[in-house]
Amino acid sequence: MVEKLKIFINPNPSRVLLRFLRLSDKRSLRITESILTKTENEVAKILVSVRSEFESRHRNFDKRLLENYKVIESRLAFNRNISQNKKLLLGAVFSMEYTTEASALFNPSIARHPIQDDYDRLKFILSLRSTGEGHISSISFREGYLTSDGIIDLLPGNSFVTPGKKIMSDSNKSELIADQDISSNYDVEFGDDTDISERTLYPYSTAESMGMEDVRFVEFIENNESTYYGTYTAYNGRSIRTHMIETKDFKFFKIRSLSGEASVDKGLALFPRKIGDDYWMISRQDGESLYTISSKDIYNWESPQLLKLPELDWEITQIGNCGSPIELDEGWLLLTHGVGFVRKYVIGAILLDKNNPNKIIGVMDEPLLEAVGNERNGYVPNVVYSCGSINYKDNIIIPYAVSDTSSSFATVSIKDVLAKMK
Repeated sequence: MVEKLKIFINPNPSRVLLRFLRLSDKRSLRITESILTKTENEVAKILVSVRSEFESRHRNFDKRLLENYKVIESRLAFNRNISQNKKLLLGAVFSMEYTTEASALFNPSIARHPIQDDYDRLKFILSLRSTGEGHISSISFREGYLTSDGIIDLLPGNSFVTPGKKIMSDSNKSELIADQDISSNYDVEFGDDTDISERTLYPYSTAESMGMEDVRFVEFIENNESTYYGTYTAYNGRSIRTHMIETKDFKFFKIRSLSGEASVDKGLALFPRKIGDDYWMISRQDGESLYTISSKDIYNWESPQLLKLPELDWEITQIGNCGSPIELDEGWLLLTHGVGFVRKYVIGAILLDKNNPNKIIGVMDEPLLEAVGNERNGYVPNVVYSCGSINYKDNIIIPYAVSDTSSSFATVSIKDVLAKMK
């Protein structure tokens, strides 16, 4: 009853961002002195070559080089009258290209676009987990439209990759984007000249230094206003923490850490509105079962309640959510992922009571979506996975990852899903 669409979003290793190249102070001093002793003619000649090779691959290339120069200037604390060309060349020698999609582009979530510019179609934003060198994950975006006849028109992505400007949340003081700060709470802002498909949320804090993983975006509505929240796993190479992204326009983002005993595991997903006076989350507390959490404070989560154990064969190893619940007249439709024999991941569905999400009122006893054919092959075989779906024209639009490598879409009638529930 599920239709898989022939749309594939594949990683593109030609999309690169410009990062600061971190070297030891001793080495940095040697390189800096070498550049500063060059004549202006030598510097200008080298800059021509550098621009010729790299300028077309980055938006505002010179600006990015100067930002990296500022980092090395502040680190080495030198104060000299340096020409603009030498600053640019120093910025270039302390820069490196990083391919955000070298390995995979997967685990998507979908939400209604904050700007609807077509009466006949619904515009959406797709978030994706981009994984590059060193298996570091960042968050990227794509745009598209849903039509009433079930067609998905995915807009082409921009060739540039642009990280935002990091702003510390406590003082609103601008920080150089190349340097990581120990604080997990910061803001990121993108320029008006950037396209959403080039905007990339790249790890800036120590807590997420090895990746921002599996963001679950949802449009949260309160007092007839929409705010987009995205919970994600911050990974530093040793431990995980749950962080929250908040945005209204996908141009200015607030990044905040969560607190409380119930925010310790992966895969928290926020309900799209309050129930009563409380925020609600779906979570997994023990690595294998589904839990619910309610809270007055969206950043603090305590006292989880067990919702569902992994009882069926196709979820016997563990169960988790596939994004935020979708509100229907009949209840909250929650897509789940289950892990069964030979670590096969599939997508299922359960239905929760509208007023009491701790109560399950419907369960599908067989998978809704699973990997077949070539979908079984990839970085992690035999996996379909989603971080968030959307209800449109009585259908559920499911963006899903294909074996942790690429992404695609599937659609299914809400009527058919409910009919399969027991």
